[in-house]
Amino acid sequence: MNAGLNGQGTKARYRGLQKVSRQRYIFLFVALAPSLLGYLLFTLYPNVLSIYYSLLDWDGLTDAKFVGIDNFVHMFQDKFVWRALYHNLLLIVVVPVLIVLISLVLAYLLNNKTYRENSLYKVVYFFTNVLSTVVIALLWAFIYDGSFGLLNGILGIFGLDMNSFYWLGSSSTALWALVVPMVWGGVGLYVVIFINAISAIPKSLYEAAELEGARPMTMLFRITIPLLRSVIRVCVVFIVLGTIKGFELMLVMTNGGPEGSTDVIGLYMYNLAFGKDYHNYGYASAIGMLLFVILVAAKYIIDKYYPEEKVEF
Repeated sequence: MNAGLNGQGTKARYRGLQKVSRQRYIFLFVALAPSLLGYLLFTLYPNVLSIYYSLLDWDGLTDAKFVGIDNFVHMFQDKFVWRALYHNLLLIVVVPVLIVLISLVLAYLLNNKTYRENSLYKVVYFFTNVLSTVVIALLWAFIYDGSFGLLNGILGIFGLDMNSFYWLGSSSTALWALVVPMVWGGVGLYVVIFINAISAIPKSLYEAAELEGARPMTMLFRITIPLLRSVIRVCVVFIVLGTIKGFELMLVMTNGGPEGSTDVIGLYMYNLAFGKDYHNYGYASAIGMLLFVILVAAKYIIDKYYPEEKVEF
């Protein structure tokens, strides 16, 4: 009798567990379905379609012509592709280093110095991240203007007459002039990230170093940076991938000029697909595939030479 009751109780518990399990899976499906559908529809499907487009000669209006790998063969022979990639390489070497270094120094000072205006400084630094890329581009285009620009006016105060030199109009200065707004617009977010990360480091480590006579910059490079390696790594990944993909600043400020000196791979691809004088979605899609490979390769290189490390303190 007792055995029968125990068996029925076990079956009831089993059915109850099955019901709870089904309810959990239904809840997960309902919760994840919108995001999954959005990913499939707006990310995965366009990327798969781009692979197909890269095998076509198509302007988006007339009938598409299948050309196989001709677009890829032409791409590797296209000198403008290699010029754009060279500019991307320069930017991913310079921009991440400047953004991370400046953000770390500012975050360290704000976190370890008791300035009364600390809260105001945090808002000011983050303000640049609130601005859209177009606003930043227009602002700095005005600063670099040869006739009415703020930069030439400031240099004139110090006795440096630039003779209405337009910084974005010279192929020798245009690309480096774009580095400044890229760094200026990116520092704010990472200052906030590093402030939060530094605040988690025990104060006792800094107090012990201070008793040993360590200077603030010594503590930054000997204590703060080593303990923030994992956070810095994530920031570097985001900055590098964003620098490779980004082209909005160049599009608004120079559109790749003068003489292609500020052209990057994303902008070249955009102009091929949507430019005023040339429409070739097939060739642009092939360059998009190259951009995808570069992004994956960049992530692989970062993972290999800057591996993730867990730091406990």
